[in-house]
Amino acid sequence: MNPQLEKPVTMKRLWSFFLPLGVAASLVTISHVIINSTLSRAEEPERIIASYAIALSLIAMTERPAVLLRQTCSALVRDRRSFRAMLRVAQIVFASIIALGLLVCYSPLGVFIFTRLFGVEPARVGDILEIYRVLMFVSLFSGIRCLYQGVIIYNMRTKWLTIGMAVRLLGMYLVSLYFIHTGITSGVVGAIIFLVGMMIEASVSFVEGRTLVKRMPEQSDEHPSPGRRQIFSFYRPLLYSALITVWIGPAINAMLGQTFDALLAIASFAVAASVVGLITSFFSYFHQIVLNFYRIDPRAVRRFMLMSGFVPATLIGVLGFTPVGDWFLHQIMGIDGALRAATLQTLQAFVLLTLVMPWLDALNGLVMVRGQTRLIFGSQATNFACTLATLLILIWLAPHWNGAIGAWAQSVGMLAEFCFVALALRFIKPMDTVIAGHTR
Repeated sequence: MNPQLEKPVTMKRLWSFFLPLGVAASLVTISHVIINSTLSRAEEPERIIASYAIALSLIAMTERPAVLLRQTCSALVRDRRSFRAMLRVAQIVFASIIALGLLVCYSPLGVFIFTRLFGVEPARVGDILEIYRVLMFVSLFSGIRCLYQGVIIYNMRTKWLTIGMAVRLLGMYLVSLYFIHTGITSGVVGAIIFLVGMMIEASVSFVEGRTLVKRMPEQSDEHPSPGRRQIFSFYRPLLYSALITVWIGPAINAMLGQTFDALLAIASFAVAASVVGLITSFFSYFHQIVLNFYRIDPRAVRRFMLMSGFVPATLIGVLGFTPVGDWFLHQIMGIDGALRAATLQTLQAFVLLTLVMPWLDALNGLVMVRGQTRLIFGSQATNFACTLATLLILIWLAPHWNGAIGAWAQSVGMLAEFCFVALALRFIKPMDTVIAGHTR
């Protein structure tokens, strides 16, 4: 048993666990703000940001399965034996990521995806593929990072996530300064900045995570060690749901290409989404609070949620509906003209998403606690269906809304997902967890 779990669950303990996670996640989105701010200083920022955004939306398809290794490792790894089983699963995930990346970059599959599925003009595909050839390695290093972060989180050493992100952010900032002074002519600049940062963070997580693994017992006395099959039974529903989730971003960008000003719509949505991500990312680890503390003291977890769950919507509302947002986009991000106006409109539409997101994340944590990861597949399918329906309706009724169309669609989809999970948890009885040791 991890001795940290035997301590009483106080607000101080919850915040000491959560705060480093939130800071680390915020630094992740700051890194995307750095990239978009760097690219916005190019001579044709709309074209370059749009190309980078399209390539980045595809990379989410390969990175998402890697990110799921964090939750799986945190929930199931308790000793060196279970970590070795987890590592074998991770190696399969890594090999699949690289294989798919190579197919996209060096076979007709990539051209087909960008032209047929994303609706990109053939003349622009070459630039996007050039960006993707760099970004594909981001998923590999992200997977290494998340695997060892799962070990770090279970051992309550969450400060190392903040340390890793701080070092990553510094490295990305220095690289961005180099390109700002030498000139920005392509979205590849953003891909290089992203890759350098991910390699730095993966290195820090690997060093600390390996140290913690060596301190683990060979086999835990309290919990049976899951094998590869048991780990896959927990991980597989998460993976299947991710295969649906990853299409939300590409679907939004593809549909925004049908608006009156496609480049402005895609660029404004990308910039606004990066700002929203900056705010919401701090609160994106509520599922870890539930996963690690709900069985010990559910009342403390609920109090924690009530204290902090409404903060993201409040902050985005201030940016979207007061002069603070206009000042932030102009002075901090260096965005002017039509792009700034469209981005503000998009931020206003994101308020609904930021209101729902913290509570949905907490419910997903409860799904994992109860061993009902299969529910996530249905919730993600509901999200995608409602997002796509909203996109089609708004493209038909209000194509002049530009990036706000994507924001409204994503918000409605997340609200539908929240309703699905809430109802499922209310009426479906808990299933046995895939491993008895998950009970704290």
